[in-house]
Amino acid sequence: MTRGEESPDVREAPARVNIARASITRVYDALLGGKDNFQVDRDMMARFLSLDPGFVRVVQDRRDFIMRATRYLAGQLGVCQFLDVGATLPEKDNPHDVAQRLNREATMVYVSMDPGVLAHGRAQVADNDRTHMVEADFRNPQQLVEHPVVAKHLNFDEPVAVFVVSTLQHVRPESDPAGILAGYVDLLAPGSYVVFGHWYDPGAEDPGLSELAHDLNDVYRDAGVGAWPRSRAEIEGMLTGLELLDPGLAILADWWPDGPRLHQLARSQHLALGAVGVKR
Repeated sequence: MTRGEESPDVREAPARVNIARASITRVYDALLGGKDNFQVDRDMMARFLSLDPGFVRVVQDRRDFIMRATRYLAGQLGVCQFLDVGATLPEKDNPHDVAQRLNREATMVYVSMDPGVLAHGRAQVADNDRTHMVEADFRNPQQLVEHPVVAKHLNFDEPVAVFVVSTLQHVRPESDPAGILAGYVDLLAPGSYVVFGHWYDPGAEDPGLSELAHDLNDVYRDAGVGAWPRSRAEIEGMLTGLELLDPGLAILADWWPDGPRLHQLARSQHLALGAVGVKR
């Protein structure tokens, strides 16, 4: 392609998608081998991989953690209401697919403000009357649960599983990320669950990993996407009001893995923590 010639990426971009600026959801799609991404996203991916060639495994850990938690909640506990406030681009198999295979009554509502996620997600779930896509800001829990689509399909007087995975790490400190999560917990009925993940800064406990966390954050920042890795104490403080299931707050790869570890963890995998908590 010669300079000035229109890229196929541009012609195929959904309406409202900004292809001049990287999107975290599209970067994750690129890392997972997807096709719903553009050169700006692949450039950002390359920067992540230059810092840690194993960074792709962090994105896989996020996806696998959500899937394992969904299988447990829908299959073992019979949870039938799910709210994902950090929806990413759809894949071949998604949380609603897992939940609805195990529990025919399961309803899933995905929330995003990313035009690409909304466009692709709505197209995929158009024929599924128990799965819905909502455009809303997850940072306002009360407003989100009062959204007409959310209120129509989820009953917050009954248990709901809320996924807040890799979202609050993009909320600046002055916007009170802990208060946002507390807002969701306050709105949930007893017996509800929160599936939570966050980027971790080990600080003085491991200066080398702490430096990596901040170097990775610089990539987010340079792309116009804020990210704030936090200490274990700060992350644990966000989970107030929840009783954590075993193994508590853990590296995502170590939260109920599907089998024994066959490979040494990549450095960045140590920076992705997660937990599942229940409101009693």
